[in-house]
Amino acid sequence: MTVAAATYGPELRYRSGPGRWVLLATVLGSSMAFLDSTVVNIALPSIGTDLDAGIAGLQWTVNAYALALAGLLLLGGALGDRYGRRKVFVIGAAWFAGASLLCGIAPNVETLAAARALQGVGGALLTPGSLAIIEASFHPDDRGAAVGAWSGLGGVAGALGPFIGGYLIDALSWRLIFFINLPIAAAVIWVAGRHVPESRSPTVDGARLDLPGATLSAAGLALATYGLTEGGRLGWGSPAVIGPIAGAAVAFGVFIVVQRRTSNALVPLAMFKVRQFSAANGVTFAVYAALAGALFLLPIELQRVVGYSPLRAGAALVPMTAVLLVFSSRAGRLSQRIGPRVPMSLGPFVAAAGLAALTRVGSHGGYGLTILPGVLILGAGLTLTVAPLTSTVLAAGGEERAGISAAINNAVARVAGLVMVAIIPTLAGIGGAAGAGGLSFDHGFRRGLWIAAGVCAAGGALAALTIRGSREHPRATRSRRPTTNCPVDGPPLRAHTS
Repeated sequence: MTVAAATYGPELRYRSGPGRWVLLATVLGSSMAFLDSTVVNIALPSIGTDLDAGIAGLQWTVNAYALALAGLLLLGGALGDRYGRRKVFVIGAAWFAGASLLCGIAPNVETLAAARALQGVGGALLTPGSLAIIEASFHPDDRGAAVGAWSGLGGVAGALGPFIGGYLIDALSWRLIFFINLPIAAAVIWVAGRHVPESRSPTVDGARLDLPGATLSAAGLALATYGLTEGGRLGWGSPAVIGPIAGAAVAFGVFIVVQRRTSNALVPLAMFKVRQFSAANGVTFAVYAALAGALFLLPIELQRVVGYSPLRAGAALVPMTAVLLVFSSRAGRLSQRIGPRVPMSLGPFVAAAGLAALTRVGSHGGYGLTILPGVLILGAGLTLTVAPLTSTVLAAGGEERAGISAAINNAVARVAGLVMVAIIPTLAGIGGAAGAGGLSFDHGFRRGLWIAAGVCAAGGALAALTIRGSREHPRATRSRRPTTNCPVDGPPLRAHTS
């Protein structure tokens, strides 16, 4: 590590050289998680064929990763606030790379799901750290633009990921989509080590980690995900479904009690008394649930029903992320200027219109008439939503809680995706091995996208009713600045997981 990394301080400007280095590290790190999600969705049909997996196996390929990520995001954010956001971020990159290697050599769908869960652990260290580093490093006047650039540049991975992944799947094997994480992780570790300033929260010194809270939240998510995923296969009245769901309810109830009684709560419940924070997380749940459900079903529809190759299916989604790339930074600046209420209200309704337009996807009609319009409209809606939403959460949480604020928001998004991917096949009438393609899937796909569109529109309505129109919540202006330290004289790295 170099001493120069610490000299940047917490007041980086968006257009400065040091600011660009910090953006590069955070974008590359978070993009591994984003890229992995989009590419794996494109690979689902090939994975199902190669490993003889039905719809339940494909669900677990997605949900094993999302479960570990969602269950440990809160702990990952707390660890970054406590021990150093850069340190935890770098460890997450190394962990993610190792788990990706295991995914690439998995001999069956069960092993793949287990390796995907390990990937989720690395992602839980990476994802909250990237946003917390931005919040702690950039000048307040530039944070909206920096978050917007983070969202937009992350769209590069979203745009290139399905395209490159589709090419690798077509030309060689789906296994290569996991191996491409290795050089990306190496670049993240190098850039972060040399150019990212260390920061931590001054409010957590001396307090012990809330391990009971972390255990209860992870257990509750695991039980709920298992019950919801298996409900469509075993029947909702099966004891093997009712038991885990009941256990999840108990775990979450005890978790809330523990958080109220402990002085070092993993999730400070007082944060949810800030209306802006709670409302933004509610909108997050609706929008990301809709997006996860759509992106689970759409690649299968494109390949199994429309007849696209993996490469063509991946390329079909590129315009959506291209729109995010070009306009996200502008959306962040717009939100800073006029306040988040208008873009966060309008964006989900636009995205819902895009999802509704995508219900026309099928075996008839060309790309330009049935797919491209919906993809572009969906991209426009997400562009209006994502950067203002993220900035609102971070501002409402305050600088001293940047890590846990980002972690809570990411956990909400991941839990939303978990729930939707687990239940949408059942709600849409898709199930069993035969449900992974064919005419029955086509009917279920349309029903599923209408459900997703309705959920997304509900997010827009919630934003219109609850999000304030002011530029920034007053809590953010009162927050203390996070402390920074020189990597040479900083505290030693302690053992921790996320």
